[in-house]
Amino acid sequence: MIVAIRNASKYDTGLARLLDEAREYASVYMLARQRQKGCDGMGELATMKEEFRDVVDKMIKYCQEKKYISQDLSYDIDSIADEIVKGRETL
Repeated sequence: MIVAIRNASKYDTGLARLLDEAREYASVYMLARQRQKGCDGMGELATMKEEFRDVVDKMIKYCQEKKYISQDLSYDIDSIADEIVKGRETL
């Protein structure tokens, strides 16, 4: 899914902005997650996760409206964060 979004963002400036925002949130969330190992119930980490999920949901909705990705998909927020952060390293 992230590969399709990344490819589409090359030609869509609105999507590129959403992907950049998602990358920022993913980086912060991943760093917090690494620092809070074993403490998933921590309020701050849960808040960061929800904020990141909101950004990802907004990006996915945009992509679905533009028909870049399928309407029917589910995702794991931690996997998406990993993919987005790793994608930044390969760009």
